This record gives sequence, C-alpha cells and structure tokens, in this order.
Amino acid sequence: MTDETVNHKPSQGMLFDPSEEDGSPEATFEVLLVTGMSGAGRTRAADALEDMGWYVIDNLPPKMLVPLVDMMTSAGSTIHKLAAVIDVRSRDYFSDLLKVMNHLEELNVRSRILFLDCDDDVLVKRYEFARRPHPLQHGRRLIDGIHEERELLTALKKEADIVIDTSLLNIHQLSTRLYEVLLGQGPETVRVHVFSFGFKYGLPTDADFIADVRFLPNPFWVPELKGQTGLDKPVQEYVMDSPGAQRFLADYSRALMTAIAGFAKEDKHYVTIGVGCTGGQHRSVVMAQELAQTLRRHGLSVTVSAREIDAGRYQSAQKSERKSAPDSKDDTDSKGAATSDSAAQKEGGAHE
Repeated sequence: MTDETVNHKPSQGMLFDPSEEDGSPEATFEVLLVTGMSGAGRTRAADALEDMGWYVIDNLPPKMLVPLVDMMTSAGSTIHKLAAVIDVRSRDYFSDLLKVMNHLEELNVRSRILFLDCDDDVLVKRYEFARRPHPLQHGRRLIDGIHEERELLTALKKEADIVIDTSLLNIHQLSTRLYEVLLGQGPETVRVHVFSFGFKYGLPTDADFIADVRFLPNPFWVPELKGQTGLDKPVQEYVMDSPGAQRFLADYSRALMTAIAGFAKEDKHYVTIGVGCTGGQHRSVVMAQELAQTLRRHGLSVTVSAREIDAGRYQSAQKSERKSAPDSKDDTDSKGAATSDSAAQKEGGAHE
C-alpha cells in the first residue's frame, strides 16, 4: 500500500442511506465499528466521530454491543449513533465479532465496519516516535507484533465496509477523509455559527471572523425604530434598504464561502462569525440574520444568536431610560434644560 485509499464495498456510496429507514428505533439507530491496525489512527478517528455527533466507546468487547444497542434504542434515548472502537487489545473477542454484527442485522440495526490500515514501515516510524510498545510485541521486535496483528485482522478487513489507508495521511487529513466518507465533501461539512455583538461591550474572543457594520445608518436615531431591535421587521427593512447593505452581504458571503471551503480541506469543521455594530441591538442583529440565511442557501448548517440581546442588555438599557426620565412636569421645570441634556447623554450611551 503506497497510496492513500478509501475503499467501499461494491454498491455502497455514503456509509448510511437515510432512504432505507423504516422509522423504528432500531432502523434509525446506527452502529459503526472502528477497527484496524494499531497506530493507523483509531484514536484520531474516534475524536473526529465524536465531533460529528457519534457516541464513541473505546475498547468495547463485541458481546457488549447487543445489550448496549438494546439500551440505546429504548424509549426516551437521545443517542442514535454509536461508534465502538475495537482493536487488538480485545483479541479474545474477535472470534465473536462477526457473529455479533450478523445478530445486529437480524435486529434491523444498521451496522458497518470501518477499517484503518497502514504500511508496516510507517507503523514502525509512528511507534518509534510515540516511544510506546506494540500491544502484541511482548518483548519481541516491534515488527513481530505488527505482523501478528495484521494476520489476526486479515479476515476482518475483508468484511469491512470502509477501508482507509492512512500511510500518507496526517491526523488532520484523516479527519477530513472521515468527514468525506460519512458526511460528504466540501464546505457542507463545516458547521457555522453567526452572532451579533456590540463593540461597546467588548470584542468577542472566540470569533474566526469579525465584520464591522457600523458604516450603515443607525436605526437608533430614528424615533420610531429606537425602541426596537434587529429582530423586528421595520428595523430589518431599514437596515437592508440602506446604501451598501446588500452589496456588503453579497461580497462578504462570497469571501466567507471561499474561506470555509478551505477550512473543510484543512480539517476545521467549526467556524464562528461575529457581526458587530456599536451596541449590538440593530444593525449587527439584522446583518447576522441575513448572513446566516445566505450561507444556508449555499448548503451550510448555520446557527445564529444575538450576544447583547441574549445577555439582556437591551432590556437593561430600556429600564435605564425609564429611570432617567422625569416623573412629573414639576420635576422637569425644576431641573431645567441641564437635566434634559444629561438624560439625552445617557440615552446615547445606552444604545448604538
């Protein structure tokens, strides 16, 4: 094996076909058995599967698969995808493995085998780098343990639904390859979260991208829009009808799609995008919502939130305004214009 490979059994495309579901708990439950040569990347594969939403269990004896599936397919269970990592450390159970897989099929549970392979010379280098013995070395040469494991796994490899040769793959390339096998290729494998925020409350530390939309007219200075947020239709129409708004959305979305496609290839499958204005109540909220919708139209999985509104800062600002307002005409007359100027300053500071 000198080239990286991803082999499927004949007539198989994606690992699971949703069209085959019959609606029963067992039919909608998926079991993926992850096995292969020690040092071929099972640990990294387990991490990637966990990131994709699989419930991962390492070094599970095959006989425990059936009762575990029974428990997870019971009423009320929220787990629908189980990935069990089984390797040569559980060699006493390998004779039962195929019987268990057949039994799962009889129960109408969809089960597949993912086999990770690697060239012997690459495995030797990886073990030397890790400075750990092979599980089957037992005081012998490292290559002896590798050869024994390969012989033990020969029959299992023939039964595998997916075989990935990791000889020429680093850990990030292996993760990307797993995403391609399980979820497909391209930017669609990247999950995106878009959130709005106010610069006056601090820059977010967890954003991969930050867009500044303070160049757009501020609805705060429009009396009938001042008390609303970017979640209200009048504010949305005002912001998106502003000069430059539509062009910014189109150009920024196009740039993001280029970057996200590159992230997918580099094993980065989570992207966070911040959209900011002064107070995080109007312009940024509208643009974040519009950006999320645009990215969804490109096939991406996108969630959206409003940091300042979710934190209750909008409600706090409104309460602050009400407290600063005069209680009566007498109060207004006695405090004079200076009080009005002070209240106006507070209003300007409480919003965008």
